[in-house]
Amino acid sequence: MTETQPVQAQLTLAIDAMGGDAGPEAVVSGAARAVEAGLGARLVFFGDAALIEPLVKAEASLSGAEIRHADGVVSMTDKPSQVLRRGQNTSMWAAISAVKEASAGAVVSCGNTGGLMALSIKQLGIIDGVDRPAMTALWPTPRGRTVVLDVGANVEATDNQLVQFAIMGEAFFRSLTGEQKPIVGLLNVGAEELKGHEIVRSAARILREADPEMSFAGFIEGNDISKGTVDVVVTDGFTGNVALKTAEGAARLVGSWLKQALTASLITRVGALLLRVQLMRLKERMDPSSVNGAVFLGLNGLIVKSHGGADAAGVKSAIEMAASLASRPFRDEVAETIARVGMRAAETKTQEGAGGDVKAAAI
Repeated sequence: MTETQPVQAQLTLAIDAMGGDAGPEAVVSGAARAVEAGLGARLVFFGDAALIEPLVKAEASLSGAEIRHADGVVSMTDKPSQVLRRGQNTSMWAAISAVKEASAGAVVSCGNTGGLMALSIKQLGIIDGVDRPAMTALWPTPRGRTVVLDVGANVEATDNQLVQFAIMGEAFFRSLTGEQKPIVGLLNVGAEELKGHEIVRSAARILREADPEMSFAGFIEGNDISKGTVDVVVTDGFTGNVALKTAEGAARLVGSWLKQALTASLITRVGALLLRVQLMRLKERMDPSSVNGAVFLGLNGLIVKSHGGADAAGVKSAIEMAASLASRPFRDEVAETIARVGMRAAETKTQEGAGGDVKAAAI
């Protein structure tokens, strides 16, 4: 008689259906597309049941989904302080509560970024040793995808926070791809050691001295992101967000120029028809929706932030990312690595201080 194996519980995802510019329609449609594409997770929608229920019932693939009513909605214009004061009856709060209570493995929301971060920190807390969570983005490159962080959660960052971002990004990339030694780089105005402000240079020194296990490439420049020079790009949230929005705008501009060129004459339209399959593939690769889904790293729980303007295809990508990451233990790795690096950094400072005292005495 063979020993029976324990039955693994099905993953549940909490979906904030009320966030985003396109409203519940895009969220529910994107969820349906994810299920039709093979998503093996149970979905729970949070929000106004009167609005959500007809949309869910119209999608045959969502017959097993659950709807939990929440009266309030976090608007896209609410400040984090406002959300914290009156956000406890909202769909966003309820979805995060499901992760806190362990009835869901992850949250997906298209809603207000600052509000989502504030409520997530309040309910889930931050991993020991992490000062502030960081928000990631996946950047298409010739080599595949590069993880960029922070892209908006922290306008400014200290040297220690940049180090923490590097550790979190390394663990995240490893979980996402299986690559055991991802290459990490610090975004700077130049690759030379003397370039940039002191915060970036200090972060580089800490990483080299306190985390020798990391495959740290040093400084990279903005054009290295799309080249795929490194696997993980580390920067502050202001710089990262500007870079991300610039890249998205550039991709849409090139796409519009390409469309104009291919429809300019009868000959170009015939050529476009002959290249239809290849052009569709190119469009998919250039579409920001294909890599939609920013993960908040550093929290005691998995939160995936979909772009506020995401369409159904973008929501589908974010839901699939949440499902892919929900069962991976990268948060434990982050906590262990940050503790180890912190100890080494403290030891280095102690040794440097002792050396300075000896030198002073000799003088």
